[in-house]
Formats: sequence, structure tokens, C-alpha cells
Amino acid sequence: MQTIGYAAQDTSGHLAPFHFDRRELRPNDVAIEILYCGVCHSDLHTVLNDWGWTTYPTVVGHEIVGRVTEVAPDVTKHKVGDIVAIGCMVDSCQHCDQCLKGEEQLCREGNTGTYGGTDRVTGEPTKGGYSKHIVARQEFILTMPDGLDVAKAAPLLCAGITTYSPLKTWGIKDGSRVGVTGLGGLGHMAVKLAAAMGAHVTVMSRTADKRADALALGAHAFLVSEDADAMTQAASSFDLIIDTVPVKHELDPYLPLLDVDGTLVLVGQIGPMSEMNTVPLLLGRRRVAGSPIGGIAETQEMLNFCAEKSILPEVEMIAMADINQAYERMERSDVRYRFVIDMASLDLAEAV
Repeated sequence: MQTIGYAAQDTSGHLAPFHFDRRELRPNDVAIEILYCGVCHSDLHTVLNDWGWTTYPTVVGHEIVGRVTEVAPDVTKHKVGDIVAIGCMVDSCQHCDQCLKGEEQLCREGNTGTYGGTDRVTGEPTKGGYSKHIVARQEFILTMPDGLDVAKAAPLLCAGITTYSPLKTWGIKDGSRVGVTGLGGLGHMAVKLAAAMGAHVTVMSRTADKRADALALGAHAFLVSEDADAMTQAASSFDLIIDTVPVKHELDPYLPLLDVDGTLVLVGQIGPMSEMNTVPLLLGRRRVAGSPIGGIAETQEMLNFCAEKSILPEVEMIAMADINQAYERMERSDVRYRFVIDMASLDLAEAV
């Protein structure tokens, strides 16, 4: 299947039109015309090779909503015309203990990323959602529930599940006390989801600039982390802190805010962190943990939950041709809170 996308050819981070072939359908594959694709900070890290594992050319994008255009003979879960979604992975071994319990993201052999992964059959690099079409096996294709605006839902496939999964893992429920650090693409979804689960949600930021936004998104309180008195008064006040900050930073100011057996979960920064003082951990039986995305079943659960609770990301729609400008804005944190590409614009972008 011939298609077109936008690809980075080198570490400059510049994306441009790129023609390539999608594979022929295997017996359990589904072909999808991509309608919308969210823009994740991981996309930018990848095109810049910030993590050191990018192979070029790379077509990124793992927040995908589209329409089924073809199904292979063994497909039973989807049919032509269905509105479906693909998140951060498109395959796994399907036989290890983690896959068998629905935790494909933790596959013992490593899950296959929607982009930048290695196809388990051909060995070719996978290419993501900044494109007109994609082909994937049916087990990794999600159903879009009625009630979700498909033009806005794409970021749920990464930012949504990345914050939903730790909230579920650590048992957040009515009356839980949740703190959220960082009010960006991930953070704003953590606020919406935790509040919908019945938690009392506090957003933490270095300054008071985002107070109004935090409260408008559903937070109940706002804590300025550079206000020493306020931080002292907030000691032992959280059961869970979702840390969405995507750069190296200190954890020491936040650890005393956890109650006994409280957990700070890292979902933003991938890489080195600042040196940490273990005293608050030891004296308060507190924990620091990490969490990736969820499995396929949990991701579907998240989509259904968002449809039931009318939860959608705050998005700004862009054309495919505007992606380089969007990356520049994203580096300046000039987006509230997620870009989504209208893939109907890709044909026009090709002609420019």
C-alpha cells in the first residue's frame, strides 16, 4: 500500500513529505485511513534523537484515530467503516506472562512501538501516524466508543492512558488525594481523569501562573512549589503524586508531601534525574515509582471511561504542513494542551 507521511531525515528535527509503502495485509491485519493524529512530546524527542535510538527516516505519531478501509480474512473484531484507534504499540510476543494478563506494554520480549519499533515479521522499522494510512494487527486496534469527539480524542491514546494507568494501578477512588506536577499534555489529562474518579486533585507548579487553568480543568486546589510555607503545610497530604515533568528535575521538594505509604509516580521524564535524598522515603515509608502506558484492555477501558464521563483533551487542531511550527511552539510550551493533526490536510500539504 503506497502512502504519504511526514518524516524526519536527520537530527535537525525538520519534517517534510515522505512517500513510503505500508505492508500488505497479513491474515489478522486491519488497514486504516488515519483521520487525526495527536502530537506528543515523545515525537519531538524522537525526531531530534534525544534518546539516542532513532533510525532515519522516521515517521512518528502514536495517537491515532482513523477509519477501517480493509480487513484481512482472520479479522473478527473490526469491519470496514469502523472508527478505531491505535496507541503507542502495535505488537508484542502475545505469549509471555505479561502479555497473557493484558500487560502487553510490559512484554518480556519488548512491545513493538507504533513508530521506531521493529516489525516482528519483517524486521523493518515501524512508521507511525503522521501519515495517510497504517496497517496493524487487530489485537492492537482499539474501538472508539460512541460519545467521544473523534477530532479531539487522539491524545487519549498516549497522554490519556499514560496518566490513567497509574491512577488505576494505585487504586485512586472517591476521596483519594492526588497531586499533579506539571500542567502540560500529560498533566492536564491527569487532572481531568483523577477528578472524574472522585479524587481531590491538587496541581503543583513553581509559580501561580497556571492556577486559573488548573481549577478550570477540574483541580480542587493549587500549590506553589516555591512557596516554602505552603509546601510545609502540605506535608503528608497526598496518597499519590503523578509527576509529568518531562525534563530532569528534583524530587526532594515533593517527597514530604506524600502520606505514609504514598507514592510518587514518574510518567514524564525518560532519562537521568537529580540526586535524591532518601530520608523522606525511609521515615515515611514512601515510594518513588515509574509507569509506562497501559495494556490494550486498560486502554480500551480508559476510552470507555472518557466517553462515559465526557472527558476529552484540550486540543488545538493543525494542518500537517504546520508540524514544524508546532514543534517550535511545543518547545516553548506554547500549547494548551495538545496539538492534533487533521490528516485530511496531508494531500494539500503534499502539493505545497
